[in-house]
Amino acid sequence: MSSDRPLGQQDQLKPAQAPGVPGEKRRSPKRVLLSLGAIAGFAALGWGGHWYWVGQYIETTDDAYLQADSMTVAPKVGGYIAEVLVADNQQVEAGQPVARLDHGNYQAAADQSAATVQARQADVARAQADLAQQDASIAQAKAELGGAEADLRHARGQVQRYAPLARSGAETQERLADLTNEQSRASATLTAKQAALRAAQVKVGTLQAQLQQAQAQLAVSQASARQSDIDLQDTVLTSPIAGRVADRSVRVGQFAQPGTRLMTIVPVQSLYLTANFKETQIGAMRPGQTVTVHVDALPGQDLTGHIDSLSPGTGAQFALLPPSNATGNFTKIVQRVPVRIVLDIPEAMRPALVPGLSVTVDVDTRTGPGAQHG
Repeated sequence: MSSDRPLGQQDQLKPAQAPGVPGEKRRSPKRVLLSLGAIAGFAALGWGGHWYWVGQYIETTDDAYLQADSMTVAPKVGGYIAEVLVADNQQVEAGQPVARLDHGNYQAAADQSAATVQARQADVARAQADLAQQDASIAQAKAELGGAEADLRHARGQVQRYAPLARSGAETQERLADLTNEQSRASATLTAKQAALRAAQVKVGTLQAQLQQAQAQLAVSQASARQSDIDLQDTVLTSPIAGRVADRSVRVGQFAQPGTRLMTIVPVQSLYLTANFKETQIGAMRPGQTVTVHVDALPGQDLTGHIDSLSPGTGAQFALLPPSNATGNFTKIVQRVPVRIVLDIPEAMRPALVPGLSVTVDVDTRTGPGAQHG
């Protein structure tokens, strides 16, 4: 069926409108770019302000690990392990027994040393008795010497009295001869008593030397007994510090040489942090500055602390083979300085913190003595 209107007068079709709200105006690209630029400018301004007031004073490193001054438990004497008193990861106190060695041989040695001490004490007592007896002998010799001196004086007096009488004929020569003979015997007796006294006095020195020798032997035996007692006590291995048992390799029946590591005690209650900062970062660091620590094992739970001290040298200086830059070709490498950090650890977080965990450290150089300020 054909249209009643002429072909040239047909209604022209209207252009199709964009989908959406009718009559909505399109945003121009220029306005979009201006908006994005404004947002970027505000963000840059905010970042710049944060860096100026805060960021430039924060030094950060992820070369940091939790540490603790662990102690090794090792026997001082050798022997077979008779008993293991702790389990893996068990909490122990300082001085708590952790293992025992077979102490049979050490008990026998201690008993033998105690018997030797008793024998040496008897030797000292005998030497002291001999010395006391010799003092009595000296007193006796002195008394006998006094009697001999009196006899000699009496004999001399008799000879002096009878000699004139014999010359005058009032007394016989035989009587005078007998008195003279008695005087000679008294003189000889006196000489013998003097010699006996000197011998007794000299023997005192010998007995005193014997007493000193006995006392020295007693001291040696007492020292040996103390060493035996120490060895016996050392058969019981105790924890040197409070902490948790780790790396326990000891087993019942194992023969342990002196110095053999049997287990390690980790003082998890005394954790600290060692952060290795680049040498370009430590210029403003001082002990006492505030530290924020992000632990990898506890995301979102930060720790706080402060710098305890800075190492007196870079890590390379204390390496087993320190570098020798004076030989060969030289390539400059940025060195790192260990910084020890004391942590403030909440009790709720302690069970999850162990030595060796990786952390990220932020040091605020605006705090502490000698700090920088914006």
